[in-house]
Amino acid sequence: MKNAQYLLIPGPTPVPLRVARAMDRPMINHRGPEFCKIIGDVVSGVKRIYRTREQLLIYPASGTGGLEAAIANFIAPGEKVLAISIGVFGDRFAEIATRFGAQVEKVDFPWGSGADPNIIKERIEKDKGGEIKAVLITHNETSTGVCNDIETIRKAIKEHPALFMVYSVSGLGAHELRMDDWDLDVVVSGSQKAFMIPPGLSFMAFSPKALAKHKVNPNRCFYWDVTLGLQYQESGQTPFTPPISLYYGLQEALKMLEEEGLENVLIRHRNYRDMVRTSIAAMGLELFTKDAFASNAVTSVCAPTEIGANSIRKYMLEEFNIILAGGQQNLDNVIFRLGHLGYVRELDIIAVLAALELTLVKFKYDLQLGSGLHKAQETLLKYHISKQE
Repeated sequence: MKNAQYLLIPGPTPVPLRVARAMDRPMINHRGPEFCKIIGDVVSGVKRIYRTREQLLIYPASGTGGLEAAIANFIAPGEKVLAISIGVFGDRFAEIATRFGAQVEKVDFPWGSGADPNIIKERIEKDKGGEIKAVLITHNETSTGVCNDIETIRKAIKEHPALFMVYSVSGLGAHELRMDDWDLDVVVSGSQKAFMIPPGLSFMAFSPKALAKHKVNPNRCFYWDVTLGLQYQESGQTPFTPPISLYYGLQEALKMLEEEGLENVLIRHRNYRDMVRTSIAAMGLELFTKDAFASNAVTSVCAPTEIGANSIRKYMLEEFNIILAGGQQNLDNVIFRLGHLGYVRELDIIAVLAALELTLVKFKYDLQLGSGLHKAQETLLKYHISKQE
């Protein structure tokens, strides 16, 4: 008998039944009063996740669309940009800026590690004339399972006037992020991660400093134009036809997040991370990232070289209907990635870890069944005991 699918990738994430049912509603007039109320609700709700009182726009786009909107609105052609990269998506942010004519200087850090605030500070301090107009950085890098310490990095370069622009598509809602308190100028996120709805919406919040830059930016765009977006939002509309069903889903997902409480959501994600990492270590497998940089959203695991990551993923899909993510670029067949953000339940993780042990034993990996599972159960028990105290 084929089991129900376990989708444990770092996005798209499983959609709760409540959200799916909310999305299964008739279409309404996107220029009418009913949709106007929905826009007000979801913009306010997403702002609460951002911890911001500043402006926020919602685009019908993937997270990459949100990145392009950020570059198009706030960076002018020819401007110097410092791009901090720790993986595939940091590279993508830099590439978009290059395509829009920015002079991009990229600072790469080894995959599997986070960005070093001291190295970034040293580079910024050399920019005596203020030539660098923006700093681009990824919050949570899903290609490697690494989370950057955005608060510390921001503090390290706070005296510099450059816009500080954060790609937090998989970070927001899984990791702490306080846009206003940390003085972040632009933060981009997306719907298909911790927000628990299908792909198709990206969120971009921006500071007054960023908005002022937009107003004098000679770069021109149409679909992404912030001025146009704000004009329509004031009247409870979007400039172009919105994916109404996704707005229904977002409204319901925000209710679920608020019922749980944002602090509890973050604690839950940290517990998922700890469950997976302690279990993987007990199995004798190597974790690709150190504890100091470990993501709450996804864990990258080095596969035994004699087995290979893709063989593990293939067997788990065929035998257990479990979907794990593979490694990207030079990490293909080297690592597999286990996503644990959004609507992933504790027992989903327990089941997948149990199946992973069975898979490893099938490939004759030296493992005593239950060794990793026991550690995950211990972590889960501690979490539940702490909730009762």
